[in-house]
Amino acid sequence: MTDAPTLTTDRMILTALSMAHWEDYAAAWADPKMTAFIGGKPRTRQESWVKFTQAAGLWPLLGYGYWAFTDRATGQFLGNGGLAQFERGIPEIGGLPEAGWAFVPDAWGKGLATEAIAAILNWADGALKSEVRCIIDPGNVASHRVAEKLGFQQFAESDGVIGPVNVYRRECARAA
Repeated sequence: MTDAPTLTTDRMILTALSMAHWEDYAAAWADPKMTAFIGGKPRTRQESWVKFTQAAGLWPLLGYGYWAFTDRATGQFLGNGGLAQFERGIPEIGGLPEAGWAFVPDAWGKGLATEAIAAILNWADGALKSEVRCIIDPGNVASHRVAEKLGFQQFAESDGVIGPVNVYRRECARAA
């Protein structure tokens, strides 16, 4: 069984999702602002539970997965994300690790997404040595900026079961 490594950034601790994060996670995903570009509607508690356990279950299956993002100074839950394979039926993802991130609205506009995902990609470059892809709703301007700052380049558009998305890729910085 592979556990999520704890990653530390200037302002955050990225740690394995645990029951200590559950209530904050459920509250965050019930916020319509949080889900505006991810599913388009707030999640019920049951929907959040399925996603929460799915995210935690990625690690033992794939050797990578999602982290909880917490404030380094206060321990406050800020969001979650990482790398996944969700079998979305989008051929352009091609079975490669898919980066994803979501932050509570109070954390927006502070550079936290760039900071967290940069740490995750740095870990992935060393541990996975794989290209990483991501998908972003066409209307999510902030996430498009984050992806570009992190070296992702849009190369396709897809319109599958989750609706229209732009597909990005990022080469591994330390490929063998």
